Amino acid sequence: MSARGGRAGTAGVGRATWAALRARRAAVARLAGWSAVEALPALLSGALVARAVDGGFLAGRLGTGLGWLAALGAAVLVGAVATGRTYRSLGAVVEPFRDDLAARVVRAALHDATRPGGRPDSAAAARLTHQVELVRDTFAGLLLVTRGFLFAAGAALIGLLALDPVVAALVGAPLVAGLVVFLAALPAMAGQQRRYVRAGEELGRAASTALTGHRDVRACGAAGRVVADVGARVADQAAAERTLARMSAVRSLSLGLGGWLPLAVLLLAAPWLVDRGLTAGAVLGALVYVSTGVQPALHALVQGVGGGGLRYVVTLDRILRACPDEAGGTPVGRPDATPVPADATPVPADGAPVPADGEPPAVCARRLTFRYGVAARPVLEDAGVTLAAGEHLAVVGPSGAGKSTLAALLSGLLAPQAGSVRLGGVPVADAPPEALARLRALVPQEAYVFTGSLADNLRYLRPDADDATVAAALDALGAGPLAARLGGLAGEVEPAALSAGERQLIAAVRAYLSPAPLVLLDEATCHLDPAAEARVEEAFARRPGTLVVIAHRISSAVRARRVLVLDGARPVVGTHEELLARSATYRELVGHWDDRPAAAARS
Repeated sequence: MSARGGRAGTAGVGRATWAALRARRAAVARLAGWSAVEALPALLSGALVARAVDGGFLAGRLGTGLGWLAALGAAVLVGAVATGRTYRSLGAVVEPFRDDLAARVVRAALHDATRPGGRPDSAAAARLTHQVELVRDTFAGLLLVTRGFLFAAGAALIGLLALDPVVAALVGAPLVAGLVVFLAALPAMAGQQRRYVRAGEELGRAASTALTGHRDVRACGAAGRVVADVGARVADQAAAERTLARMSAVRSLSLGLGGWLPLAVLLLAAPWLVDRGLTAGAVLGALVYVSTGVQPALHALVQGVGGGGLRYVVTLDRILRACPDEAGGTPVGRPDATPVPADATPVPADGAPVPADGEPPAVCARRLTFRYGVAARPVLEDAGVTLAAGEHLAVVGPSGAGKSTLAALLSGLLAPQAGSVRLGGVPVADAPPEALARLRALVPQEAYVFTGSLADNLRYLRPDADDATVAAALDALGAGPLAARLGGLAGEVEPAALSAGERQLIAAVRAYLSPAPLVLLDEATCHLDPAAEARVEEAFARRPGTLVVIAHRISSAVRARRVLVLDGARPVVGTHEELLARSATYRELVGHWDDRPAAAARS
């Protein structure tokens, strides 16, 4: 990563951290309040020790000295109670931040998997399970050490000022010097931490490649080259680790300047301080402030920020880069896309026929071209289809003609290389996944059901559907016996225990319940028997809205109002009877699927 990239990453981490703290101002305020109470022993320790020594033990009043020490013990008890409260307040800040990051990772993974041309992100699970938890833990550690330093060291310095401003200056000067050295080295430390992480990843990648392909490596005589490549990665990681180890010397220097030097200065200056009127108890109290307040707080800050803090910056930066923010509703990876609100007014497609009532077509696909690969033959070229609201279209064609590709283009799962698709006048290319879900429901050949109750599976696209509505849908599609066998709506669904046809039936009922005005059945009933398939398709035909069926039986085409034939040439559209007369491809399909209609056509 370049220096500019490192600074940009650190700035992004800073903004995300500040936003997380601002979003939980009340919890941060409670944490600060309890931290102030927790710092009470650090504030009073030196002063109480000074009074115990000067007014008690050195004056021969043992009871007075013990009384001041008892007061210090009471302050320690109060601080201990406050420590427990600080952890509770810390959880109120850290856990919501962790939940926000987990939600961000999940949203980004789902967006990448469902956007046109997207694919599942195999690294998302690692970010969710390991990196998010690492950020949560290091964020908590940073808050603890930072607020500990601010309150404990601050309280000790206030106590030193109360004892003697000169003593406070003698302690404060080396403390500031140690902090300056540490803060000046932090950017270099962060850069070396990133280098170390990248070196480890490169070593893992090279070693994995070498191990999985070792037979081919031996066969082609490339063992020396591969060993040298892996060895270089090992050397890079070792060099990065040695550099990190050397950077620890900077932390030691900071601790020496800010933590140990003030003690040495106080001891060396003690005679001079006593000569100018400082009591022995005050000198001892100043040493207590430094040894129990300033020094431990600085040590915790340097070790915490120099260790966990660097891991926090690097890990959170990786999450933020892999899962860009979706603030403002802009889809990830498409910064110029505009979300489509639920009540958006559809825009008529250019050149598409608009009915007399002014409503745009339910589907308007124009001049679609799509190929799998830059040099591949187009699966669809300059294809188009326009459907009015309420139409029922069957799409047929030989294997590989592009039927499922057309369904994916119409549903927005694939983006065409040329052409456009509008659903109800809304451009599919500009619609985020949540808007597309309101426009269409796609049921693929391999139906997806998940472990859970039958009701949860069926209501997935319409959570507000009541039991009567769900029961009516089950009855309409002939899924009542399946629901009864599973134990009703509360019955548990185990996908592995269902047949392919049963999974298709559950997915069909789910789409039937969907409020989307367009349903696309992509061979979604191929595992059902003809009678069950007919019942499902007839139910969808009666359902308000538009229906597109990717057919695998001629009966699906016969039931449709119109049929679209894809045969590698220009698509042909017509009724079943019209296509028997006009399309040789359709007649061949009919003859393959059902001999009787084909014979009737030939006669």
